[in-house]
Amino acid sequence: MSDVSDQAPERTAVPLLTPAGGLPELVDSTRLLAGAVDRLAGGTGPLAVDAERASGFRYSNRAYLLQFRRAGAGTVLVDPIPLAGELAPLAELINPLEWVLHSADQDLPGLDELGMRPAALYDTELAGRLAGYERVGLAAIVERKLGFALKKGHGADDWSSRPLPETWLNYAALDVEVLLELREAVAADLESQGKTVWAAEEFEHVRLAGPPKPKPDRWRRTSQIHSLKSSRQLATVRELWTARDELARKRDVAPGRVLPDSAIVAAASADPKSVDALRRLPVFGGPRQRRSSALWMQAIERARALSPEDLPPVTQPFTGPPPINRWSRRNPEAADRLTAARAAVTELSERVHIPVENLLTPELVRRLCWDFDPAVHPGNLAQVADEIDRTLAAGGARRWQRELTVPLLAEALRAAPTHVTGE
Repeated sequence: MSDVSDQAPERTAVPLLTPAGGLPELVDSTRLLAGAVDRLAGGTGPLAVDAERASGFRYSNRAYLLQFRRAGAGTVLVDPIPLAGELAPLAELINPLEWVLHSADQDLPGLDELGMRPAALYDTELAGRLAGYERVGLAAIVERKLGFALKKGHGADDWSSRPLPETWLNYAALDVEVLLELREAVAADLESQGKTVWAAEEFEHVRLAGPPKPKPDRWRRTSQIHSLKSSRQLATVRELWTARDELARKRDVAPGRVLPDSAIVAAASADPKSVDALRRLPVFGGPRQRRSSALWMQAIERARALSPEDLPPVTQPFTGPPPINRWSRRNPEAADRLTAARAAVTELSERVHIPVENLLTPELVRRLCWDFDPAVHPGNLAQVADEIDRTLAAGGARRWQRELTVPLLAEALRAAPTHVTGE
């Protein structure tokens, strides 16, 4: 397996300021959509795809601009908002194609909502990770591999606003301008390193993964929640968080713009007994929040009325292994196994030039080491390896990951020292 080349640009980057064919007309009508579909149908090869969302502004993961580029067809920019319910011809054309995206898991859920699902996928960001690139942002990889400097600056803007400024559309068009060329350059590196099959398995995993499942007790991720010490205060946070989430979903507004986390924690700490007391708290006295005072007060009162057995525990219950800093006390042998497993995976990461987290997720390694029972197959390395392989497969590890890691983990876990406690 060949080494990874130096990540510094080999030549002075050429600024990429405008699309080569000029800024394409924004497709925002059924007439323009028909023409765009015809142009893309006349192209060849894979399809470069990108989407702009309004993260931080909207609750949903909705796509507010779609960008496509295909050899022989040029770039197409589609506004999906005025075309809601009219995008089936576009989806019918592009779904059978291979899509090339950068950080595909960010855009696929919003595209899926529009009925757009690729038959095959190539993720240039993930490919860069597997190729051992130190920086895998789109601008960094484009500069390193193609010698172009992409001007960034509008990715965090509110793409749900209308009309979309021309400077934003220019930025969006450039994000797919060189994506097809970038795919070929990164693919060449993966081929030279013997990682093409590995990458294909990863791309297929991303394509089929679907949106991430909501984590339980998401309200516990409220900023500054750790400053609260009682179950009753946590119940207030939970009720306010839930009320905010429902209102944010209804309005399609980012929750933090409906009510900031700091205000939720302040209310839980102060425990106001009336609307007037609530309005004296920071944020709640503002004109926008005063209109929702009754909603927030009802949430606080629901928490106050809960019986002790219905209050959330102060410490979040664990569904898996405990925090690592508790392992040495609660299960010292598992702590030894984790140390050995981490060392083995780190050595492998350095040898194949792939980040540790792309070889195996840290959570999967922790679960393996915590649950592993060395007494099940004592002394039989092959059986230990089979048991580890089944565990990793059940945890979602791909075949290439297991082929690389299972032999090393079997040796490491079997050889991990047994912790002996004093009498």
